[in-house]
Amino acid sequence: QVQLVESGGGSVQAGGSLKLSCTYSGYTFRDNYMGWFRQAPGKEREGVAYVSTSGITTNYANSVKGRFTISRDSAKNTVYLQMNSLKPDDTAMYYCAASGGCSGGYCRFWAGLSFGYWGQGTQVTVS
Repeated sequence: QVQLVESGGGSVQAGGSLKLSCTYSGYTFRDNYMGWFRQAPGKEREGVAYVSTSGITTNYANSVKGRFTISRDSAKNTVYLQMNSLKPDDTAMYYCAASGGCSGGYCRFWAGLSFGYWGQGTQVTVS
């Protein structure tokens, strides 16, 4: 059973920084793309960034490009999202996601990938 747990959220003033962490377990698939999504109240969940199985390939939403950095430490089963120069529009619940698992449950397709495993989210508030 795949489990993902996010941490590192909180409240920060505009221009500040936060680093989110996501630890995953029970993932037995060879391909393991990890992504970060966010969802603000009344809005649809949107992709923020993802990193490939190897950690070499990354992709970012235009709204966060140049400010956010995704990385992973596969030995620790952990993916990170470093968020700098935060803006009020970045306020949202941030979810960690893993590729696969789209045969049932909530699934999002983004940038040619499918994400079907999700954490419970961590709140980021920028004021």
